This record gives sequence, structure tokens and C-alpha cells, in this order.
Amino acid sequence: MTPAAKTPAATSPTAARPEQTLAELSEGQVLARIFPRLPGAATQLLGPGDDAAVLRAPDGRFVVTTDMMIQGPDFRMAWSTPHDLGWKAAATNLSDVAAMGARPTALVVAIAAPPSTPISVIEGIADGLRDCCEALAPGCGVVGGDLSASDALTLAVTAFGDLEGREPVLRSGARPGDRVALAGGLGEAGAGLALLFRHGVDANGVPDAALASAVREQYPVEVGAQLAPRPPIDLGPAASLAGATAMMDLSDGLFIDAGRLATASGVGIDFAADSLGDSVGLALGGGEDHGLLATFPAGAVLPEGFRLIGMATDAAGTVLVDGRTHEQGGWDPYRGWDGALG
Repeated sequence: MTPAAKTPAATSPTAARPEQTLAELSEGQVLARIFPRLPGAATQLLGPGDDAAVLRAPDGRFVVTTDMMIQGPDFRMAWSTPHDLGWKAAATNLSDVAAMGARPTALVVAIAAPPSTPISVIEGIADGLRDCCEALAPGCGVVGGDLSASDALTLAVTAFGDLEGREPVLRSGARPGDRVALAGGLGEAGAGLALLFRHGVDANGVPDAALASAVREQYPVEVGAQLAPRPPIDLGPAASLAGATAMMDLSDGLFIDAGRLATASGVGIDFAADSLGDSVGLALGGGEDHGLLATFPAGAVLPEGFRLIGMATDAAGTVLVDGRTHEQGGWDPYRGWDGALG
């Protein structure tokens, strides 16, 4: 048969076929689709494909943390692209490693999804994981993980980090008189979430992809900070080298997280209102900023990228603004948002 005699069916492009779902592929076939999209880790001696990965730990110690993102309480598919989900899953864990003063080295990722999920969703998540690692923590890669089925799309990430010979920076090291500083944004992610809840839903309050896309186009900074945060990962080790006495990732809101640091250290924290931006309430309670809150000795020079926002006091466990109490706000996984996003 000559090429001219081929039937239309023989020349139909593959792209015209319905997209494959997870239910149509074996676990091995899914892994074969996503492994090439994932970054390797500079520290890996053995990567994906065996029962476990093997990593170098030159320091003799390693930092480890884990976090989950579940469709519903943690993200809405109508608002986030698969790339957003992979990026955020990586970024939130990288930030926790950086908050210990460590350099992120590797991620292990478990994904559970409904069998009807298109394979392109999993590929998009893998692309987001790769791009986040390459942008925020070069040399950090995905060295293993797991796949499973569930009613709700769920991502669980475990991150590892190298202290590079330094002591970890704990929440418990702040002392009265220390300078309180912040690296990263404050309140933008909370503002983005408020915008999505206000304008990214239909008349019945159901998240709507088209409306969310319009909100993101109009408010790219705020919505981007919520859906695909860019924490200052490199400033964790920088703070450690500069003598930070305490540090933590800002996940649940500045007020709540500062209270945790204050309680762990036995100090109070007094923020300067004029350092918290135009909305003190949003800065204190917006949550999901994933910046780094750190304390430094009174005479220390703050590393570039950190800015002074307050002082540590001897009023143990208190969080004040200009010496006065302030209404609490922030995120609790069992109670939701408290006050800040109304």
C-alpha cells in the first residue's frame, strides 16, 4: 500500500485519543512516566528503583521533616494546577529544612489519587516538584516515594537536609534583647487565599477554575504566593552562619508561629507595627507565607534578605504589637482560619 492510500484512521494523531487515566496504567507504567521528569539529588548514591534510596550524609547528621497536602482542606483542584501542587508540596518542605539552618538535599514523595485521575495530572505534579527544587534548592532531588489510590488526591513529602557541620537552629534559642527578623513575604499568601474565596467561587460558593484564573491574572503576586510560594530557602543556612539564635518557618501565621517560638524560648516577642505592612491583621494571621522568622543577638548584623520586625523581651510566651496585645489569627488544621481572612 502506498502512503497516499492510507486510511484516515491510520493517520489519526495520538493526541486525538482520550487521555489515559491511572486506572488504565500499571504502577510501573506510571512510574516510568514520572521518573524521567523528576530531578536527581546531588547527595544520592542510589536513587529511585530499589526498596530504599541511599544518600550521602557528610555531616554525620541529617535534618528530616514531612508534610501532607490533601485535596479539600489543603488545596482545591479548581484553583491549583498540577504544577502548582508539585511546586507547593516541595516548597513547604524545603522551607522547614531551611528553618533548621540546613541545606535541602533530597525529597521522598508519596502520591495517592483516585484511579480516574488523568496521568497528565501526575506528570504535572512531577514537573512542579522538579522546577521548585531547581529554582529554590539546586542539588536537591526526588530520590523515591510511593503511589497509591484514594478518594482524594493526596501528596506526602518527606524532605532531608544537610547541616554542613553547623548546629541546628532551634526554636528554643532566643534570648531577651535579641533582634527579631523576617526573610520572605508577609500577608501576601493570606491575601491571595482571601481573594480566591471571595472571587474564585461560583454563586454557590464552589471553587471555579475560570473565575480563579481571572483572579490570578488580576492579582498574580498574592495568588501566586498562595498557590506556588517561593520561600527564601538559601537564607536558612545564611541565618545560621550569621549567628541566629532561633528560627522557624512561617506556616500558620506570624502570630501563632511567633507564639510557638516565644514559648519554646521562654521569651516574649514585641513586633513593630510599622514593619508589618499595610494590614497588621493580615500580616499576623494570614498564614502560609513560608518565610523565615529568626532571632539574632542584639549586636549581630542581619544577613542580606532579612529585615528587622521586632525584639525579644523577658515577658515569656507573649506576642505583642507595639507593646500591646493583638487579636489572634492564623491557621489550625482542625479549626481552619481564625479571624484574619474575614
